[in-house]
Amino acid sequence: MIHLQPLPGTPFHREGSFEQILDDAVSSARALDEGGADGCLIQTVDRVYSTGEQSDPARIAAMSVITRAVAQATRPEFHVGVQLMRNAVQASLAVAKVAGGSFVRAGALVGATLTTHGMVEADPLSVMEYRKKIDAWNIGIIAEVESMHYTWFGGGKTVGQVAKAARQVGADAVSLCHEDEAIVLEMIAAVRAATPDLPIILAGHTNHENAARLLSAADGAFVGTCLERGGWGGLIDVGKVKAYVEIVRGLQP
Repeated sequence: MIHLQPLPGTPFHREGSFEQILDDAVSSARALDEGGADGCLIQTVDRVYSTGEQSDPARIAAMSVITRAVAQATRPEFHVGVQLMRNAVQASLAVAKVAGGSFVRAGALVGATLTTHGMVEADPLSVMEYRKKIDAWNIGIIAEVESMHYTWFGGGKTVGQVAKAARQVGADAVSLCHEDEAIVLEMIAAVRAATPDLPIILAGHTNHENAARLLSAADGAFVGTCLERGGWGGLIDVGKVKAYVEIVRGLQP
């Protein structure tokens, strides 16, 4: 994870801070690349968000500049992801397509989820129509199916059913997480049963202590706090990345 400070075009952006935001993002991406990570997810942390596709043009422009800089500062095979929170999936696809990204994460690709900013309702038809319009089929979509950002509103569906629905509308992978390790493993098993060939990415709550247990069951992880200096939101520490990656590589046959 590369967590960005509030971007231009958002209420909490500090005038004059963009160059530092850009430099920090590039520094963290280089640390991830040097540490052996397979890629990064650049995520906006603007504190308040619209619940739909709306995203200020300055915010999208800033994200494009950052994504391009990260892509140019890392190896060609280093995957660069884009997530304009909460659920600006079309804008994220556009940034990734134009600026050198390879995937996006969708906060809600199917169903709806109630958040502190209001109800986030998925619109998979519009997302896939736009994906086709800009020929972004080479940009992967990772859909959240149960996480700190998404829970199927109203109940009535298992995480496996939500994952299958996401796959049906065009998701290339799903992400999920929970603070309870046992629940995470249960959710992974449910998704595997519902759609066996769908990649599963852990959406949070992994660290150096539990990575081996959790990633022996999943296909990857978005990792934040345990790699950042001083905790969440800090610059990525290359030493912490190397230690985490060594654990993960040790799981491979």
